[in-house]
Amino acid sequence: MLQPTDMDWTDPECPVARAADLVGDKWTLLIVRDSLDGKRRFSEFEKSLGVAKNILSDRLRLLVERGILTRIPNERGTRSEYEPTTAGLDLFTLVLSLRQWGERNAFGTNERHSTLVTPATGQPVPQLRPLGPDGSELKPQETLLVKVGHPAT
Repeated sequence: MLQPTDMDWTDPECPVARAADLVGDKWTLLIVRDSLDGKRRFSEFEKSLGVAKNILSDRLRLLVERGILTRIPNERGTRSEYEPTTAGLDLFTLVLSLRQWGERNAFGTNERHSTLVTPATGQPVPQLRPLGPDGSELKPQETLLVKVGHPAT
Protein backbone atom coordinates (compact mmCIF):
# COMPACT_ATOMS: atom_id res chain seq x y z
CA MET A 1 0.00 0.00 0.00
CA LEU A 2 1.18 3.49 -0.85
CA GLN A 3 2.40 5.59 2.05
CA PRO A 4 1.67 9.35 2.17
CA THR A 5 5.40 10.05 2.06
CA ASP A 6 5.62 8.19 -1.29
CA MET A 7 3.47 10.74 -3.15
CA ASP A 8 4.35 14.02 -4.78
CA TRP A 9 1.37 16.04 -3.51
CA THR A 10 -0.14 18.96 -5.42
CA ASP A 11 -0.71 20.83 -2.13
CA PRO A 12 0.81 18.83 0.75
CA GLU A 13 -1.21 20.49 3.53
CA CYS A 14 -4.64 20.45 1.87
CA PRO A 15 -6.87 17.38 2.43
CA VAL A 16 -8.97 18.25 -0.65
CA ALA A 17 -5.88 18.40 -2.86
CA ARG A 18 -4.55 15.13 -1.44
CA ALA A 19 -7.89 13.40 -2.00
CA ALA A 20 -7.96 14.75 -5.57
CA ASP A 21 -4.39 13.47 -6.08
CA LEU A 22 -5.57 10.01 -4.98
CA VAL A 23 -8.97 9.70 -6.69
CA GLY A 24 -9.53 12.87 -8.73
CA ASP A 25 -9.14 11.31 -12.18
CA LYS A 26 -12.43 10.69 -14.02
CA TRP A 27 -11.80 6.98 -14.61
CA THR A 28 -10.62 6.44 -11.04
CA LEU A 29 -13.80 7.93 -9.58
CA LEU A 30 -15.99 5.93 -11.95
CA ILE A 31 -14.20 2.70 -11.01
CA VAL A 32 -14.75 3.55 -7.33
CA ARG A 33 -18.42 4.27 -8.10
CA ASP A 34 -18.78 0.92 -9.86
CA SER A 35 -17.00 -0.95 -7.06
CA LEU A 36 -19.39 0.61 -4.54
CA ASP A 37 -22.26 -0.53 -6.80
CA GLY A 38 -21.00 -4.12 -6.55
CA LYS A 39 -18.86 -4.60 -9.64
CA ARG A 40 -15.80 -6.74 -8.89
CA ARG A 41 -14.22 -8.06 -12.11
CA PHE A 42 -12.11 -6.33 -14.75
CA SER A 43 -14.65 -7.32 -17.40
CA GLU A 44 -17.51 -5.75 -15.40
CA PHE A 45 -15.65 -2.45 -15.09
CA GLU A 46 -14.70 -2.54 -18.76
CA LYS A 47 -18.28 -3.19 -19.89
CA SER A 48 -19.76 -0.56 -17.58
CA LEU A 49 -17.25 2.18 -18.38
CA GLY A 50 -16.27 1.51 -21.98
CA VAL A 51 -12.71 2.44 -21.03
CA ALA A 52 -9.61 1.17 -22.85
CA LYS A 53 -8.08 -1.90 -21.22
CA ASN A 54 -4.71 -0.22 -20.63
CA ILE A 55 -6.34 2.72 -18.80
CA LEU A 56 -8.55 0.42 -16.74
CA SER A 57 -5.60 -1.79 -15.83
CA ASP A 58 -3.54 1.25 -14.80
CA ARG A 59 -6.32 2.77 -12.66
CA LEU A 60 -7.08 -0.55 -10.94
CA ARG A 61 -3.37 -0.94 -10.15
CA LEU A 62 -3.24 2.60 -8.72
CA LEU A 63 -6.37 2.05 -6.63
CA VAL A 64 -4.83 -1.12 -5.16
CA GLU A 65 -1.48 0.65 -4.52
CA ARG A 66 -3.29 3.53 -2.85
CA GLY A 67 -5.23 1.22 -0.54
CA ILE A 68 -8.66 2.02 -1.99
CA LEU A 69 -9.31 -1.38 -3.57
CA THR A 70 -7.91 -4.77 -2.71
CA ARG A 71 -7.13 -7.33 -5.41
CA ILE A 72 -8.36 -10.84 -4.66
CA PRO A 73 -6.93 -13.49 -7.01
CA ASN A 74 -8.99 -16.62 -7.61
CA GLU A 75 -7.64 -20.11 -6.98
CA ARG A 76 -6.20 -20.40 -10.49
CA GLY A 77 -4.55 -16.98 -10.38
CA THR A 78 -6.71 -15.61 -13.21
CA ARG A 79 -9.58 -13.16 -13.25
CA SER A 80 -8.95 -11.40 -9.98
CA GLU A 81 -11.70 -9.53 -8.23
CA TYR A 82 -11.40 -6.06 -6.76
CA GLU A 83 -13.15 -5.09 -3.56
CA PRO A 84 -13.26 -1.75 -1.79
CA THR A 85 -11.13 -1.51 1.34
CA THR A 86 -12.26 0.46 4.37
CA ALA A 87 -10.77 3.56 2.69
CA GLY A 88 -12.66 2.68 -0.50
CA LEU A 89 -15.95 2.25 1.35
CA ASP A 90 -15.26 5.60 3.03
CA LEU A 91 -15.53 7.19 -0.44
CA PHE A 92 -19.26 6.40 -0.53
CA THR A 93 -20.10 9.81 0.92
CA LEU A 94 -17.97 11.54 -1.73
CA VAL A 95 -19.50 9.54 -4.58
CA LEU A 96 -23.02 10.12 -3.22
CA SER A 97 -22.32 13.84 -2.86
CA LEU A 98 -21.05 14.04 -6.47
CA ARG A 99 -24.08 12.03 -7.64
CA GLN A 100 -26.51 14.34 -5.88
CA TRP A 101 -24.71 17.44 -7.14
CA GLY A 102 -24.91 16.01 -10.65
CA GLU A 103 -28.63 15.30 -10.28
CA ARG A 104 -29.20 18.95 -9.30
CA ASN A 105 -26.77 20.65 -11.67
CA ALA A 106 -25.77 18.46 -14.63
CA PHE A 107 -29.17 17.62 -16.13
CA GLY A 108 -31.91 19.63 -17.77
CA THR A 109 -35.46 19.61 -16.45
CA ASN A 110 -37.04 16.17 -16.95
CA GLU A 111 -33.83 14.82 -18.51
CA ARG A 112 -33.49 11.08 -17.84
CA HIS A 113 -30.84 10.07 -15.29
CA SER A 114 -30.11 7.48 -12.62
CA THR A 115 -30.72 8.05 -8.95
CA LEU A 116 -29.76 6.12 -5.83
CA VAL A 117 -32.62 4.77 -3.72
CA THR A 118 -32.87 2.84 -0.48
CA PRO A 119 -34.13 -0.69 -1.27
CA ALA A 120 -36.46 -0.83 1.75
CA THR A 121 -38.51 2.17 0.62
CA GLY A 122 -37.61 2.72 -3.02
CA GLN A 123 -37.20 6.38 -2.12
CA PRO A 124 -34.19 8.48 -3.19
CA VAL A 125 -31.39 8.69 -0.67
CA PRO A 126 -31.88 11.97 1.28
CA GLN A 127 -29.74 14.92 0.17
CA LEU A 128 -26.42 15.18 1.96
CA ARG A 129 -25.99 18.46 3.78
CA PRO A 130 -23.31 19.47 6.29
CA LEU A 131 -24.82 20.36 9.64
CA GLY A 132 -23.58 22.75 12.29
CA PRO A 133 -23.48 21.91 16.01
CA ASP A 134 -27.09 23.11 16.39
CA GLY A 135 -28.31 20.81 13.58
CA SER A 136 -28.92 23.60 11.08
CA GLU A 137 -27.44 23.48 7.57
CA LEU A 138 -23.87 24.73 7.59
CA LYS A 139 -22.91 27.29 4.92
CA PRO A 140 -19.34 27.72 3.59
CA GLN A 141 -19.10 31.22 5.06
CA GLU A 142 -19.83 29.74 8.49
CA THR A 143 -16.60 27.71 8.50
CA LEU A 144 -12.96 28.56 9.16
CA LEU A 145 -9.89 26.77 7.80
CA VAL A 146 -7.21 26.05 10.43
CA LYS A 147 -3.95 24.06 10.28
CA VAL A 148 -3.55 21.05 12.59
CA GLY A 149 -0.66 18.69 13.26
CA HIS A 150 3.04 19.21 12.99
CA PRO A 151 4.66 21.27 10.23
CA ALA A 152 6.00 19.22 7.33
CA THR A 153 9.67 18.41 7.65
